[in-house]
Amino acid sequence: MMALHGGATMAAMEKRITDLHTFEKLTGYDTRFMVWLLNRPSASQTARIARQVSRLGDGPLYAVLALLLWLSGDSGARHLVLAMVLGFLMELPLYLLLKRTIQRPRPADAQAALNAFIKPSDRFSFPSGHTAAAFMVAVLVSAWYPAMAPLVFSVALAIGASRVLLGVHYPSDIGAGAVLGSSCALLALMLQSLPA
Repeated sequence: MMALHGGATMAAMEKRITDLHTFEKLTGYDTRFMVWLLNRPSASQTARIARQVSRLGDGPLYAVLALLLWLSGDSGARHLVLAMVLGFLMELPLYLLLKRTIQRPRPADAQAALNAFIKPSDRFSFPSGHTAAAFMVAVLVSAWYPAMAPLVFSVALAIGASRVLLGVHYPSDIGAGAVLGSSCALLALMLQSLPA
């Protein structure tokens, strides 16, 4: 019995080491891309535009959108607002848990060759909260208003890209944020469709 437990513990440790090695390889690819991206001659000009796009994902826009939808009086729009609230109630704690558990340093903090164009709100980069929120809202808005899908997903992608262009996130942070936000949105849709 003890040998089995020891073997299981050893297997878990080996898996963790493999996972860490995979994450380090991913960080290596991300870093090489970031060094190329942020050291281009046009990087500071691009960052000016990216700063404006990034602000779309700061949070107030979602509150304004929810308020306008709620005040429209349309029952479908109100159900969308409730789904957004439910989605944010799931996404935000998961995002914070992942950030504090993984503790991946911001690109500029991990690599001397990199500089961020803005000061991030915290020390860790994985996953991107801006991207998670943007994709969560995009999935939910698309579920209620399919014709809006190209616009809302374009905005979500632009917000994610802006975080990389500003030097505060790696590309894989953006991918993780998109998966997190989309997953929370789909879960909110499933929970909302359950019979009361």
